[in-house]
Amino acid sequence: MRPLPTALSLALLSLNAAAHADDTDPPVLPSITVTGASENSYTARATSSATGLNLSIRDTPQSVSVITRERMDDQGLQTIFDVVTNATGVSAKEIDSVRGNFYARGFDIKQLQIDGVPMYGSDAGQTKADLAIYERIDIVRGASGLLNGTGSPSASINLIRKHADSKTFTGTAGATLGTWKKREAEVDLSTPLNADGSVRGRIVVNKENKDNFIRLENTRQSTVYGVIDADLDAATHLSVGYSEQRDKHRGNQWAGLPIFYSDGTRTNWDRTTTSAAKWNFWDTKQRTAFITLEHTLANQWKLTAMATRRENNGDQRLNWMDGLVDRNTGLGLQPWVVGYGTIEEQNDFGVTASGPFALLGRQHELTVGLLHGRHNQEWLVSDASEQPPIGDFRQWNGDYPEPQWGAYYSGSSYRDTQTSLYGATRLQLSDPLKLIAGARITNWTRDAANGAWTEQPFQVRYRGKVTPYLGAVYDIGANSSLYASYTSIFDPQNLRDRRGAYIDPLEGRNYEAGIKQELLGGKVNASAAVFLVKQDNFAMVDSGQYVPNTREQAWLTIDGAKTKGYELELSGELARGWSASIGWTQFRSEDRDGTPVNTVQPHKLLKLYTKYQLAGDWSKLSVGGGVNWEGRSYTQVTDPRSGASFNVGQSAYALASLMARYDISRELTLQVNVNNVFDKTYYSNQLDVFQNLIYGAPRNVQGTLRYKF
Repeated sequence: MRPLPTALSLALLSLNAAAHADDTDPPVLPSITVTGASENSYTARATSSATGLNLSIRDTPQSVSVITRERMDDQGLQTIFDVVTNATGVSAKEIDSVRGNFYARGFDIKQLQIDGVPMYGSDAGQTKADLAIYERIDIVRGASGLLNGTGSPSASINLIRKHADSKTFTGTAGATLGTWKKREAEVDLSTPLNADGSVRGRIVVNKENKDNFIRLENTRQSTVYGVIDADLDAATHLSVGYSEQRDKHRGNQWAGLPIFYSDGTRTNWDRTTTSAAKWNFWDTKQRTAFITLEHTLANQWKLTAMATRRENNGDQRLNWMDGLVDRNTGLGLQPWVVGYGTIEEQNDFGVTASGPFALLGRQHELTVGLLHGRHNQEWLVSDASEQPPIGDFRQWNGDYPEPQWGAYYSGSSYRDTQTSLYGATRLQLSDPLKLIAGARITNWTRDAANGAWTEQPFQVRYRGKVTPYLGAVYDIGANSSLYASYTSIFDPQNLRDRRGAYIDPLEGRNYEAGIKQELLGGKVNASAAVFLVKQDNFAMVDSGQYVPNTREQAWLTIDGAKTKGYELELSGELARGWSASIGWTQFRSEDRDGTPVNTVQPHKLLKLYTKYQLAGDWSKLSVGGGVNWEGRSYTQVTDPRSGASFNVGQSAYALASLMARYDISRELTLQVNVNNVFDKTYYSNQLDVFQNLIYGAPRNVQGTLRYKF
């Protein structure tokens, strides 16, 4: 118990830093096997999401946060967007009602992963996908080129699926009611499929129907997931699974609300205001099938083969308003009506081998993998007939005629192919010193066909792209370690400049050093880190410029962008019945001239959540709560009167949440969650994308009745 004061002092240091912060400062992977956390925990004992080696968090030379199933259930986190909003060191900003962007250390998080396999392409619902099918979320901050291949040196978010691990029938069923007519039901069942339980099945079904605080908006979502896990013999394991999520959004807003009136003064809309027409819709469908075969040899080496297929389709008809509205008449906005569709297919295959080996009298570990993936994406366009003026926006209620839509035709179509060979080893150089070294060699190709947004076919190729990884961990006691690491990544960016050409790949490097502690027998993980991130060909919005013949934002690149900062985190079960997670992040991003960049992202973040189960006669009651605080964020916009540029943004703010759960019986519980307890009004979007406003959700409440079999 003696290390606990060190952990508590780390937490107090985090809170002190937040209290005194000046908020004006501006690929593919193998199927991953992880060792889970204890049954009641806000942390995990091990992860392979950083290196491919199954290491404890203390032995992983990068910053790692884990959002466990218990944390998701306690806090009522229901989407990936919710997880990122509440996790240490990362932030989430909406684009509209369907899409969102994620950030870490000043830069975009380019891909999500499922069991280590990145999801490429556009965001047509992925960032707000349902969490029902996942056991935990691993977030590794810094570059992840060793396992990810391509991406940004910000972070990787790895979604770990649920599996059929139980040899007896077990499961949960739950029903939720909440603000804005939220109605949700979920069933999660596991059962053996033969007499000895060597073949097991699990099915998860979730359905939700809800309105939104924004007028007209309604979402209907359904998710189904099934997996069979089979022990073919004592050394061989097979997993086969399928998941599908369908979302139907009606009356959904796209792009947000105007920032200015025509006289140059700022707007101040009611949070329920919408620019959508009643006929607006955006439907998405995500489907994934996977198979994994693992075989363990007599020498403890494990061989893995995997295949995954993902399909993601979208269909949308949307009304957006452009221009400046007159404060006195409500006139001035013009319709911008769009019809888009997207078709995505992704296939990934891989074989890996990992295990121990002896060298110079010591035991070491090695993992190697050969991986191949192909991603096809096509954007479709449907032209709309000419629309009448918007009229007085002050009277807008969504009653606006739907245009006649033309047949779909191709806007753009491309295929990305990536083949990689990677390897990593952990060398036990001495009793306290471990060296982790690795590299990935990647061949990447994009083949683009001609379309309305692409004047002629083109190909971009990168051969033999090497992304190295180097880390060292030095034990300074039985439970503490010092570490340092260098990681890199490159990213063929899917952005275009004002000429319509794709910008050059981003080149990123992450340097990090810190200290980690395992406390209370591994039930608590604590860490403190400093980091430096460098990028060349860093994408910046080319303000006021669009890709030719589209409304797609144009981008430009700069060299020498860098971020310096530090992070503190403590998570786990601090005492019997008391779990907590607290994290503080602070950094500064600037270009080579020292000018701040990416100021649309908050550069200071505090994430705190805790839950306590009362003792004695009150042991059936658990209470919890948290605070998410973020510093100021802003972007440059143009004054509609003078044409001058100035900053518009969101000042520092905090959102509080509360939870209470009562155990009616051993099987039945009732839980109530309250979000945005103090009903804070704030902007939830990234202001530089459309230079419009989207408000965050007001105070809301949900109650869940859950039964455990």
